[in-house]
Amino acid sequence: MYQSNINLNLYKTFYEVAKYGSITETAKNTFTSQPAISKSIKKLEEELKTQLFYRNRKGIELTEKGKDLLFYIESAYNSLITAERSMFETETLERGKISIGVPSQIGTFFIFDNIAKFHKEHPNIEITLITGKTSTLISLLKSHKVDFIIDSSPIDVDSKDIIIKPLTEVNNCFIYNNKTNLKGIDKIKSIKDLANYPLILPIKGTDNRNQLDYLFKSKSTKINNVINIHTSEMIVGAVKQDLGIGYIIYDLIKPDIDNNEINVLDIKEQLPTITINLVYIKKYLTTAPLKFIQEYIDSNINN
Repeated sequence: MYQSNINLNLYKTFYEVAKYGSITETAKNTFTSQPAISKSIKKLEEELKTQLFYRNRKGIELTEKGKDLLFYIESAYNSLITAERSMFETETLERGKISIGVPSQIGTFFIFDNIAKFHKEHPNIEITLITGKTSTLISLLKSHKVDFIIDSSPIDVDSKDIIIKPLTEVNNCFIYNNKTNLKGIDKIKSIKDLANYPLILPIKGTDNRNQLDYLFKSKSTKINNVINIHTSEMIVGAVKQDLGIGYIIYDLIKPDIDNNEINVLDIKEQLPTITINLVYIKKYLTTAPLKFIQEYIDSNINN
């Protein structure tokens, strides 16, 4: 019969080496000597009677058995973090923290008002917003560095533990500077009418741009005068500089419309919509993030 005599320090060292990908980096970040780390890894391999790392010129990499072990260690580590936070956070939210992953263009209009309301009610809860591309945010969710994500489709995940729940759909629109020098802009009524105007669009390869390019193609419309910009904030900035007609999420520029700085083109065709999702790992939601979700995002989420 198998008997275990677990040395948690050895597993902790293994996890840190796997995380940093190098004994040198692990030593630097954990303030431990390299020989001590190497000795711990060797001892763990001896106890498990299996090789966990390949040693090569570039450093080390996990063996297949090492990857299997990391899967379980990472899961256990995340569970310990959740347990620790559950002990720390109170039902009355007198203390606790929330970390949210959200692209800046969505966070600007979708979540800031709710954060302000939540913070006013629960001022002792520390709130952190982390922006980045979807793949980066998913990695942060899996490593428990964010509690949940608000992001637009498509979202590809490789774990059955990650839940993707659609929340709402938002509309795109074409916008222009209220004091534009572009001639005949009031006569633009269809996609075809945009062909001879300077356009400010999301960069190629993004889902939003791909859908728009498909619409242009379906209307046999060729566009040539294009500025490609990565962020929505910079698209708005370019429109305010009157560099052309921008393509953006309507909710993002509603304040500028209300302030009479930006106008929206009345295009007869239905423009692509964007689905905004809540992405989370149910078993890792502690009191504070769960309360935030239930009160301000989706009351149907249960622990």
